[in-house]
Amino acid sequence: MKGDRGRILVVDDELHMLRYLRTLLEVDSHQVETAASGAELLERVQKEPLPDLVLLDVVMPEMDGLKALERLHEIRPGMKVIMLSCVSDPRTVVQAIHLGAQDYLPKPFQKAELDAVIRRSLAGQPQMEGPVAPVVEAEEVDEDVFFVAANESMHKIRSQAGMVARVNVPVLLLGESGTGKEVIARLIHKLSPRADRTFLKVNCAALPSELLESELFGYEAGAFTGATRPKPGKFELCNRGTILLDEIGEMSPALQAKLLHVLQDQKFSRLGSRSIVKVDVRIIAATNVDIPQALATKKLRDDLYYRLNVFTLHLPPLRERREEILLLLRHFMSRFASRYAREPLPLSTHLIEAAMKYSWPGNLRELENFVKRYLILGDEAQILKELEGTGTPAARRLEAPPSTAKSGTGDLKSMVRNLKDEAEMEAIGKALEQTKWNRKEAARALNISYKALLYKIRQYGLERADTFVIASLLSLWATRL
Repeated sequence: MKGDRGRILVVDDELHMLRYLRTLLEVDSHQVETAASGAELLERVQKEPLPDLVLLDVVMPEMDGLKALERLHEIRPGMKVIMLSCVSDPRTVVQAIHLGAQDYLPKPFQKAELDAVIRRSLAGQPQMEGPVAPVVEAEEVDEDVFFVAANESMHKIRSQAGMVARVNVPVLLLGESGTGKEVIARLIHKLSPRADRTFLKVNCAALPSELLESELFGYEAGAFTGATRPKPGKFELCNRGTILLDEIGEMSPALQAKLLHVLQDQKFSRLGSRSIVKVDVRIIAATNVDIPQALATKKLRDDLYYRLNVFTLHLPPLRERREEILLLLRHFMSRFASRYAREPLPLSTHLIEAAMKYSWPGNLRELENFVKRYLILGDEAQILKELEGTGTPAARRLEAPPSTAKSGTGDLKSMVRNLKDEAEMEAIGKALEQTKWNRKEAARALNISYKALLYKIRQYGLERADTFVIASLLSLWATRL
């Protein structure tokens, strides 16, 4: 076998479909075998050589494709299977995914679609000569947003995202902060029939409960002080599109109950209104919370979780997909060099080795910020100190500016004020880091109000990690002194 060519077993009870698929596959030099039933499939996989991939029809007499898939994985647990069906029932697709299907291709399909799913499914297959080279997958999701994968788990996530995108069911995205949950949400939207409609993201942790409710569902004039005119909410603006509810674990239980009703019947009322608004919105939810703990502490409602948990994708942290680090370094360097109108900086062997060894607790977001800092500062020695643990990780907090006491300039009041600001910023940065950017928990830990914390975050330019060490911020601090 060579490249992405493989031994493929096609299973379908219709003879003309077997002939058609054999012709399509043999044109690309795949070795093709056929079987006319689930029973023939199970008999074939008892013998060597095993197929690299099975194309399995869902609708077959006696033993249907789903039952055959279940039995197949009892005999050959790791075998890759692509389901084929003219039935687009969401329950069938979700069940196929849960049973371990590699991908799902609805009939009728174009040859390009078949080629794409086969290429993804055969990613990483061993070659006749030489070591196995990681298969790199990169695609543009949106303007300046890319999905990249060079790891088996991420190839699988890409396949599952493509499968679930075609059916209108809620999706729950789990994973640490910065693992790329928003990218996956946008990818699902792009691959779905709603691709030409609106995609909106709402950060449930960024607003207090009352404001979040009005942001999601809108309000009528007079609903509260300051509501001088009616305003549609995100759900109305996103009708027939997709909405990403990020950090849904931070939504209040009362608001979770209202969201549950929207999931059930796609109806709600604006604040201050008795009339019902009906919408058709696909909901994707994302969170980095520990789900069992959130359910046990009632932070997340059981009924909402089970409603959202029709299909779940868990994104692994970057430390578990190190094959992608070099790919991402090059991607971010090219992207930001173009954005900042600079020449890309070299990625030396020493720098690459240090990046491969580093644990990247902030995941893709930290890696992205690391490349930004390197491009702006242009000092490889300084940037290496961060990765090797001999410097302060600037993505986590801003380096303290030189104090006026050391410089010998300024009066006592300004020196005290600057020292207070430094200490305050340090405390806030640590609290945000320890709570994984959960602002409500950080406010409680600091014993200040949520609004006060938001004000301080804006005051010190801590909106996100990538603002901590941008050269303009350092210059701003210098001017304050």
